[in-house]
Amino acid sequence: MISSRELLLRRGRRPRLPFGDDGMSTAEYAIGTIAAAAFAALLYTVVTGDSILTGLTSLVEQALSTDL
Repeated sequence: MISSRELLLRRGRRPRLPFGDDGMSTAEYAIGTIAAAAFAALLYTVVTGDSILTGLTSLVEQALSTDL
């Protein structure tokens, strides 16, 4: 017995899906963009904080010191 799917395939037509996924990739891009922006804001907050600035300043001062 031939199923309706096989019959459609023999006639050269693809069976239709019961629902579409139009716009799914757009939603995924939107969520990825929002996540990237949130990560960038968090990274900016951490890097411009006083503790990071103090640590980088002391690291540069140690590298430039001439104490052997």
